[in-house]
Amino acid sequence: MSEQAPSISIVIPAYNEERRLDRTLGCIRDYFSGSPMWSGGIEMIVVDDGSTDGTARLVQDWARQVPCLRLVSNGRNRGKGYSVRHGMLEARGRLALFTDADLSAPIEECEKLLAAIDAGNDCAIGSRAIDRSLIAVHQSPFREMAGNTFNVFVKVIIGLPFQDTQCGFKLFVRDRCRVIFEQQRIERFGFDPEILFLAHRHGLRAAEVPVRWAHNPATKVHVWRDSLLMFAELIYIRWNWLLGRYPKK
Repeated sequence: MSEQAPSISIVIPAYNEERRLDRTLGCIRDYFSGSPMWSGGIEMIVVDDGSTDGTARLVQDWARQVPCLRLVSNGRNRGKGYSVRHGMLEARGRLALFTDADLSAPIEECEKLLAAIDAGNDCAIGSRAIDRSLIAVHQSPFREMAGNTFNVFVKVIIGLPFQDTQCGFKLFVRDRCRVIFEQQRIERFGFDPEILFLAHRHGLRAAEVPVRWAHNPATKVHVWRDSLLMFAELIYIRWNWLLGRYPKK
């Protein structure tokens, strides 16, 4: 008899996150242990993206005390997109959430995403743009302008209707959405528009949900370099679609 799948898998991509991850794992453990709505159990998956600090050791220490936690490794640094893909394909939960290692969106905000799933959606994406009053700590004006400009390009180049594709807090009905991550090709920060494009391509329903969020100044996103790369990746998504690299299943 096979082991029962957990209610939810929480995937955390991590690159040199030794300093921030201890608090994050504690918050996730405490929230789910005290919430009866997740009585079916959880699993936490930390994907180590070739860290050179003590990230892997920290997770292994935690896993000795928290059996639902496991570490998977990329072997070398591949990027956030690759890490999310790796973790989502490893996940066993009925639902699968990926969240940033610093919990910029507090873990309890997943209840808002769950409500959108319960309303009939296949995926629910956290958004900072729908209700900016929920932002506790804003990015710099330049970063916010760059983000707004990028989302205009997302709408124009690949036709997505969302106000904020880049918030690292997204929940999926795992079995319905597995095809997204099987076909995902982008390995770095531009992967979010690709997985949402794939969701639309496969007829999956996606809801954009306002969530509380706080900018962390230790972000690893380089505003100039990564913005240019992410713009190029929007062209790459369109090109992949034209070449038939995202076949419908």
